[in-house]
Parts: sequence; C-alpha cells; structure tokens
Amino acid sequence: MTMIKKIFYRVRGGGVCPPRKSYRDIFFSFFGAFLGMYLISTINHFMQIEPLNQLFVVGSFGASAVLVYGAPQADFSQPRNLIGGHLISALIGVSLYKYIHLDIALLSALAVSLSIVAMHLTRTLHPPGGATALLAIIGSNQIHTLGFMFAFTPILTGAVLLLLVALVVNNQTKNKQKHYPRYWF
Repeated sequence: MTMIKKIFYRVRGGGVCPPRKSYRDIFFSFFGAFLGMYLISTINHFMQIEPLNQLFVVGSFGASAVLVYGAPQADFSQPRNLIGGHLISALIGVSLYKYIHLDIALLSALAVSLSIVAMHLTRTLHPPGGATALLAIIGSNQIHTLGFMFAFTPILTGAVLLLLVALVVNNQTKNKQKHYPRYWF
C-alpha cells in the first residue's frame, strides 16, 4: 500500500499553472511559426519533395516551431539544440537505415532511442529530433535515396531557416530577458 501512496503523492503535482503569455508574445509566436513553416514548405515544394514526405518533414519542424517560437527561452529551443538535435538525429536515422538491416519496428525504436542518447551526450536535446530520426527510417524511397543528404537538405536547411526567422521575430521586444537565444554553445 505504501508504494501506491508514493505514486499518488508524486503524480499529484502541486505547482501552479503559469499565467498566459501576453497577446504580443502570442502574436509573435504565431508570426514566427507561420513565416518559418511557410519558408520550409515553399523550399520543399521547389525541391520537388514528394507531398507525403513533405508533410512528414514539415511535421517534424512543426514541433520545433512550437518550441522555438512558443517557448524561445526553453533549453530545448536554443540554437545548439535546434540545429544539433535535428542534424544528429537525422545522421543516426540514416546510418541505421543504410547499415543495419533489421525489422523496421526495431530500427525505428533504435533510431529514436539512440538519438536521445546522442542528444543528451552532446547537450543538444531537442524533442522533435526524435521525429527526424524516425522519419529517416520510415520515410519513403525518396528519403532513403537521399541517404546522408537527407540530414543536410531538407533537415539542416529547414532547421537553419527556423533559426533565422526566430532570431528576427523573437527579438522584437525591448525586454532583454525575452531575447533569443539565451546561449549559442
């Protein structure tokens, strides 16, 4: 019975929900996400990436947009995490797909879990990186044909675009505590 009490004690929370962001902050979150995602989608379209693959790639970056524009002060949102998390995870996913011939379910699990380990070790933890690693495994032939180029385009290119937009949009306030980034390295 003591174990159950401990579990209930731990999951009860106890903190207070933070206040809603200002309308200005909400607007700039919207504007940054819209601009960043539009640029990525447009570039993917011009690169003639298959529509289904484009949706997956944009999906991975959609999660990054939530972090970079909605929570720019979070550790997960910093440039080293955004760029490093996606790049490392893409390289791991591509490497596993190319060189380890296992069941797709096992490769998928390995790609995500090894990406988490690598991001921890390099201090680049970025949750959408897990989706990037997974995409390198479950993507279509077009993604698999790209091989290691997948890590650089569309992944690195997209992450850099999100970063560039974030540097402009997230610094539209005079409040220095809200400036982006908090750190680079």
